[in-house]
Amino acid sequence: MKPNRPLLATTLLAAFFISACEKEPESSGRGGWGGGATRVVTAPVELQPLVDEIQALGTARANESVEIQPRVSSLVETITFEEGQIVEAGDLLVSLEDSEIVAGLAVAEANLSESRSLYNRSQSLASTQAISASNLEQLLAAVKVNEAQVQAAKARLDNTRVRAPFSGRVGLRRVSPGSFVNSQTVITTLDDVSVIKLDFSVPETFVTVVQEDMAIIARSVVYPDRVFEGTVASVDTRLDPVSRAVRVRAIIPNDDGTLKPGMFMTVDLQRDRGEVLVAPEQAIVPEGTEQFVFVVEEGVVQKRSVALGRRIPGFVVIDDGLAAGETVITEGTGKVRPGSQVESINSATAIQPSERPATEG
Repeated sequence: MKPNRPLLATTLLAAFFISACEKEPESSGRGGWGGGATRVVTAPVELQPLVDEIQALGTARANESVEIQPRVSSLVETITFEEGQIVEAGDLLVSLEDSEIVAGLAVAEANLSESRSLYNRSQSLASTQAISASNLEQLLAAVKVNEAQVQAAKARLDNTRVRAPFSGRVGLRRVSPGSFVNSQTVITTLDDVSVIKLDFSVPETFVTVVQEDMAIIARSVVYPDRVFEGTVASVDTRLDPVSRAVRVRAIIPNDDGTLKPGMFMTVDLQRDRGEVLVAPEQAIVPEGTEQFVFVVEEGVVQKRSVALGRRIPGFVVIDDGLAAGETVITEGTGKVRPGSQVESINSATAIQPSERPATEG
């Protein structure tokens, strides 16, 4: 006789449900929303000092720099400077041959003397009306023309003496005595390197960070163990439309002449923003356009909306929504909800890999 299979299956299924109902639920104590507290990793929200740091690439320039060129065409007569010499403003550097200009000055002075004498004699005749007023005015105009010619000749003569326009260090000599020079000839260079102008660019996102008198730290590959300190002197009024960067000029003291114009340097900008409230980046739970954190108070979870500021490696600045000293969940946010009972584990406490709560992705 064959067994009744449907009856046997129904009997076994009923026995299974009876056994399941008689078995009491277990409390794992490992999390979830069962009877035990969820184990989570927490960390405190703290005030920390914040310093803005920007690194940029810059080029060193002389405080003042010029190519020394004569203003007249002539032959070099004497050279009175040495290459690399420090000179003061007004010091004579080169004398040019001036015999023709001296002769022209003598002619102009003689013409001036003659015109003045004629004008003075004519003035005495004007009172007797022996000379017309118009003729007297013409004689006075001739005097003024000759005076101007004398001044012009003196200026040309003065231009044969090439002088330093400011204090600094002269460069290499590019002419020799007897060389013919004109206004296009470069005799030497002159650089004032008592201070160095360091020009560099920063992205437009840092325009509000860089300000005048802001301290900077610069380094050069030539002196890897030395730090050069300076201050921001000015910020350009325009941004480069291609790079979207703004040019900044800093001033670095260079009393010992260590830095040279044209050197490549790296710049570290620092700005102390004081203390800000920061929380671990892992504690932030994004939902749509809003950001939340789970705060633990006396073992109970609260979900709180926060306003975020700038991000720091591993942390984020909290602009609003939290207070210093509060505790937030950094690991296990996916296993809790508002009102959940949790067991807090400090982030410094070691957790076995099998016990580590899963983080929200």
